[in-house]
Parts: sequence; C-alpha cells; structure tokens
Amino acid sequence: MISMNSPSGSASANLRGTGPEKDVFGEAITYFNRAAEKLELSPSMKLILTHPSRQMIISIPFQRDSGELEVYRGYRVQYNFARGPAKGGIRYHPDVTLDEVTALAFWMTWKCAVVDLPFGGAKGGVTCDPQRLSRGELERLTRRYAAELIEIIGPDKDVPAPDVGTNPQTMAWIMDTFSMHMRSHTPGVVTGKPLNVGGSRGRVEATGRGVMIAIEAALEKMEKKIAGQRVAVQGFGNVGSISAKLLHDEGAIIVGLSDQYGAVTNPKGIDVHAALRYLADPKNERRSLEGLPDTQPVSNEALLELPCDILIPAAIENQITEKNVKDIKARLIAEGANGPTTPGADKVLDEAGVMIIPDILANAGGVTVSYFEWAQDRAGYYWKEAEVNDKLRDVLRENFDAVWTTAQDHRVSLRTAAYMVAIRRVVDAYVTRGIYA
Repeated sequence: MISMNSPSGSASANLRGTGPEKDVFGEAITYFNRAAEKLELSPSMKLILTHPSRQMIISIPFQRDSGELEVYRGYRVQYNFARGPAKGGIRYHPDVTLDEVTALAFWMTWKCAVVDLPFGGAKGGVTCDPQRLSRGELERLTRRYAAELIEIIGPDKDVPAPDVGTNPQTMAWIMDTFSMHMRSHTPGVVTGKPLNVGGSRGRVEATGRGVMIAIEAALEKMEKKIAGQRVAVQGFGNVGSISAKLLHDEGAIIVGLSDQYGAVTNPKGIDVHAALRYLADPKNERRSLEGLPDTQPVSNEALLELPCDILIPAAIENQITEKNVKDIKARLIAEGANGPTTPGADKVLDEAGVMIIPDILANAGGVTVSYFEWAQDRAGYYWKEAEVNDKLRDVLRENFDAVWTTAQDHRVSLRTAAYMVAIRRVVDAYVTRGIYA
C-alpha cells in the first residue's frame, strides 16, 4: 500500500495543517526592501535579489517499519550563488512549506554575507514529524531525500546542515549517501556532522555561543556587562539552552525558559545547569521543563512579556507580533530563531528604542562554524575547540562592528544596517562577476 503523507492524512491537505498558510517569504522581503531603499538599489538588481535561483519540490517514497510505503514531500531552495556554494540547513517538521523554505534560504543568503562567508544561501525541508518516525524510518527517509538531491548538492554546489528536527546523525546519513553515489569519500558535502566523520569541534554549541557573543558586543556598545542582566529565553532547544547556559555562566540572571510544552519562571533566577539535568532525567519522559523545581509555570506567550533586560526568542518565526509587541519589556532582543519578529512589531520596537540584534547576525554562529568545518574537511586538517571558538568570536565581533558602524552612519536600526552590509557585499560580487543574462 502507498499513501501520500500530510498532517491530515490526505494528499490534498494544506501542508501547514488546517489554518491558512503564512506568507513568511513576503515578510522577509519587507526587511530587504527597507535596506534596499537606503542603498538606492537599482530596480534590476532588486529584481534579481528578490528571486530564488532554484526551487525544488521532491516526492520522497520510503518504507515504514510495517512494510507500508509512504510518500512525503521535500524541498530544497537554492537562493543565491553570487558569493559561493549555497549553504543552509534541512528542516524536518510537519508544517514545512515551500514558502517557508524559500524565506529561510533568502535569510541564509544575507546571513552568510553579513558575516562575510564565501557562501550563498539555501534551505531544505521535509514535511514530516520526526518524533513519529523510528530511527530506521528516519534513515530511509533521509537517504531517499539525499538521493533526490545528488545532482544539485556537493562541496562546490550546495552544502546542507542540520536545522529543526535534524541532527548530526542526519548529516552523516546524507554524507554517506552522497559518498556512495559519487564513489568517493566526500565529508565536505554537509556540515554539522559527528566528529568521527569530519565534523568540527564547537559546531554543536556554535549558534548559541554566537548569540552570547552578539549580546556581549551589543552590551559593550551600551556600556553594560552581561553579569546582572535579567534574561528570558523562549525555546530551550540547542540554541536557547546553550545561549542560556553561557549567559548564566557569565553572571546573567535567567528569569524565564520555555519549550514546546510551556514556560517556567523565577524572578530570582533559574539554575540553567539544573534545568539541563532535569531534562536529561530518565524520569522526565516528555523531556519537558514542566515541574522544574524552584520555578512557576507560565505560558509561552507570557514568557515573552516577562520583566527582563534581554529577551532571546529562540523558537520559531513570528513570535513577536503587533498583537503582543506593546507588552514586551526587554530593552535588548537577540533573535536566536529565524524571523521571530514580524515587520510591524519590529517597527514598533524600533520606535520605542528597543535594540534588536537581528537573526541574520545574532544566530550566524552556526553557519560560521559550518564554514570552518567545510574548510577543515577540504584541507583534511582539524582544529582544536579553543581555536574554533576564538575564530568564531573574531568573525562575529568584526562583523558586528561593521553593522554597528553602518547603523550609526545611516541612522538606521541594526536590522536595516545588517541587511545593508549583506546586500552591499552580494551586489559587489555581482558587479565583479557580471550577470550572465
């Protein structure tokens, strides 16, 4: 039996569930347009930069453990190649759509450019719930998806990485599938791999560490230190948990944490190390923050509105909106997630004097160390973790300063300045290379 997978079990069902599909790409373009106007970008260049180079929709047949065949839908969007091979993660989530993947690939283009990496932007996704699949099913799904991408990925073409719902093991399966098809060992086809097959030390912690480094840089501009800052973190996954732990270790007071099941708060501070141990406890079957000792439960929505100095939205997009923006109390927001603030809310916060470290800069630590991993794979020489972390800090601090200077010179927000720096770098590449038309 063959069935077409979707959240409702119907092949024709809306792939984002029962509600209307969000125009994520349209919102992403809004931020681009603000910066393009400041740069006085020509209409022809603007047209080029607002269209993806390639969009793929893939049918992925695979066999369940029961023997039943199912067909999932997959995507890969390669947005831009002007500065180098496309770069971007692969997301496994039941709500993945082409629009969302296109927006994420768009953001990856500017994220790579704003930290001056020799990459373009890409993103991939499969409309599935990985928590409902066995390890064997995940491997078969991943290998078939990778096989469908064989002709368009590679160290000099497009270099995938982990994202929501995927991990180093997923990347190892993709690397192995690609290598078997190519009949050569090709570790540089993906990043975010396990160490024993060409991964980089420091990669797992890189995005969260990058958020901490960006916050540190912003606080220095504000003549403040991390110690004593009251921080709320939405999303306690890889990015949020590592950001929280590193900030906690630097003396910040973590007043709120959340996961997919809800949020917890303690105005006196949450011991992040204790929270991590609580999640790892075998008795905590749902791996949830619910019931964390010395905390009180609140909703995910309420967590965003907690009294705090710094807010880190590190979950999913569209969390700070025009509906809740006036209840946000933080004066510094570091976007650990991609697109957590809608354009309307961003405008309100900017007018209120709230500093936002935009996603393309705040969470660029992951792609930066992915670049390091790609370079190490190609050289066959691997660095110590301290060296990786030092190089990461150098890249992020140097480019934060470039964005800050642009913001001051043009009297714009850090978000608009980050897009201006990124767009200028991509345009410069086009001007130098010429446009093959």
